[in-house]
Amino acid sequence: MDFKWRFPGMWRFPRDTENCCIYRVPNSIRSINPEAYTPQLLLIGPLHHSLKSQAVKSLGDITNTKSTGYLNMEEHKKIYLANFSQRFRGDHNIIDDFRRMIIKDEEKIRASYSESTDWIKSQEFVNMILHDCVFIVELMVKTSKRTLHKTGDPVVDEPCLHSTVKGDLILLENQLPYFIFVELFESIIPRIFANRTLRELIIHYFRCQGKIRNETKFKHFTDLLRYVRVETLEEIIPRKFKIIKQMYNVDKLHSGGIKFEAVKPEFPLYVRFEHGILKMPCLLVDDRAETKLRNIMALEQCHFPYDAYVCNYIMFLDYLIDTEKDVELLVEKGMIKNYIGQHSSVAEMVNKLGLGIEHFGSHYADIADQVNAHYSNRVNKSKVILKRVYFGNVWIGTATIAAMLLLLFTLIQAVCSIIQVTQ
Repeated sequence: MDFKWRFPGMWRFPRDTENCCIYRVPNSIRSINPEAYTPQLLLIGPLHHSLKSQAVKSLGDITNTKSTGYLNMEEHKKIYLANFSQRFRGDHNIIDDFRRMIIKDEEKIRASYSESTDWIKSQEFVNMILHDCVFIVELMVKTSKRTLHKTGDPVVDEPCLHSTVKGDLILLENQLPYFIFVELFESIIPRIFANRTLRELIIHYFRCQGKIRNETKFKHFTDLLRYVRVETLEEIIPRKFKIIKQMYNVDKLHSGGIKFEAVKPEFPLYVRFEHGILKMPCLLVDDRAETKLRNIMALEQCHFPYDAYVCNYIMFLDYLIDTEKDVELLVEKGMIKNYIGQHSSVAEMVNKLGLGIEHFGSHYADIADQVNAHYSNRVNKSKVILKRVYFGNVWIGTATIAAMLLLLFTLIQAVCSIIQVTQ
């Protein structure tokens, strides 16, 4: 069928492989947990732009809280644009300058998306990018200067609203290309903050200070969160890249003598196996963890299918965790911090994260091979059984040593008696 008209969701074909970096989450992944990829309050960019007109149709229906939230945030964008313009009222019209810059980069911005945006007319597209960019930067500026005194701005004053907005800003489908922020604001932010750049403002807002190199170039905010996790792996010797065919869960590995140890958090994906000890970073599981991980994994599936380090890590963790008993042991060892309640909830989250993910191999395959080999070694198992049966605790260990000494003394006495009789 030859489509002579455009519609939201239509593929961009062919894609600009150099600029395309913002994708619609594949349905095989989205269907597992649609809410994890859907903006709850703030709509950014073209992929969810059509929801604005749908929200207008539900105007007045206060039971449709999500649509009401979308409309409230659209009005908030206009207020922030006016605030930003007022902030630079002594200059020539900075907003008109922004529009001209966006028009100049319009085709490159459109090429950043995996879907065609031809259905959005040029003037509407430019206004959308303008409002979204200014809103995001103005929000970061306002929150960086936040005090205990109320400002009258609900997004700044109400932690729940701000947390929701901040969560929406990391969603893969809710992104703007980073280069347009640089074009618009790189020379402006130092005028607001004497000792801070645009990059520092963004990194501070997402609490990534000290977790990413100065030279690292990210394409958008979801990509930034991925780099925080994977770039330290570049310093590590490359590992085998192949499919993990089998690996036992934590409970079984622990019973087989393998120990577990948490390593420092600055290597968030760095896993190693040394001298019978599986060393892994601590995984923080809070109410935002699943959404954050899901969107990073979706980005990897679309943009980094053969460098899917976060996907590989989660799948490795999925092998280790089957039940709440596995989570309990990892929590005890400091390898998981559980802030969502029951350990069974963590196990369920980890087990579902890998659903719909395509596997081409794992960078943790050699670690899995080492763990399996250690677990299957009969000598190691015999040592574990000996230790567990005869030295399981202080009392059993003391009794074992006493019995051995008694046996030794009895043997010595018998030998002495034999010698005496012989003489």
